[in-house]
Amino acid sequence: MKKKILVVAVAVVAVIVAAAILAGVLAGQNNGGKKYTVGICQLVQHPALDQATQGFMDALIAELGEENVVFDLQNASDDANACTTIVNKFKNSGVDLVMANATPALNAAFTAITDIPILGTSITEYGVALGIDNFTGVSGMNVSGTSDLAPLDEQANMILELCPDVKSVGILYCASEKNSEYQVRVVREILEQRGVTVNEYKFTDSTNVKSFAEAAAANNDALYVPTDNVVALCAEIIGEVVREHEVPLFAGEENIARSCGVASLTISYYDLGVTTGKMAAKILKGEADVSKMPIEYATPTKKYNKEMCNLLGITIPAGSGYEEIK
Repeated sequence: MKKKILVVAVAVVAVIVAAAILAGVLAGQNNGGKKYTVGICQLVQHPALDQATQGFMDALIAELGEENVVFDLQNASDDANACTTIVNKFKNSGVDLVMANATPALNAAFTAITDIPILGTSITEYGVALGIDNFTGVSGMNVSGTSDLAPLDEQANMILELCPDVKSVGILYCASEKNSEYQVRVVREILEQRGVTVNEYKFTDSTNVKSFAEAAAANNDALYVPTDNVVALCAEIIGEVVREHEVPLFAGEENIARSCGVASLTISYYDLGVTTGKMAAKILKGEADVSKMPIEYATPTKKYNKEMCNLLGITIPAGSGYEEIK
């Protein structure tokens, strides 16, 4: 009797093992039996870019399985030349796809790589970033991705909605950021059409942000900063200046506003990364051609910084749709 029980037990174990092996084989077949290597070039570490990268990785793992994708995550420490070195390493090692997080990373990948799919994220305007005139949203080349652009007219209107008596707005941004220049140009035109005087304060790098912020805060009724990576790195420094001068600052994204702004029309960078990761999965599985994939956008949300609004005596209008920045 014991012998029969043992035989049955062994048989059951064998069936379980066989089922597990079969499941693994089928999973491999569903994935084409391939493990993918994805190179990630992130310009610099700050909350928005970090969130986009995490969302990208989480989505790709969910789509392909953790065992089927290997990430080579590299950070350029805010050095465009380092971006070039990183993407050339990806090219030489033959990764299956490159994710470029922020405009300098995308520029480097686009310049160096022609035969590997490239997806950008945290890019404001792809035509500006890639130097493509009359960009239609589809590159026709080995590049696509997601944009962090929130409607600039709504950002400009937000300033006048919360500070209706403002007469002058100082715009603070990094002169080397192409997408910042694009945002500034559009916001400036809108504000000037509304009768507001606009003054630009273009710093060159993080070393002179404070002096430019001081000048902007001392000479304007309100400030605006676009989605700018150097501004994001220096948001705490800018926050000290605007608190000292008690000047409201409006930001192009939530993480900057959390440190130094009163409000922002912002997107979720994590969700933006998730969208990018889903695009990557389609490309790697052969379900989509990167050259035909349109740039995708996130839905923006109006958010306010309660601490800064209280400090400056700014009241958020009831029913205006603002959410508190947590």
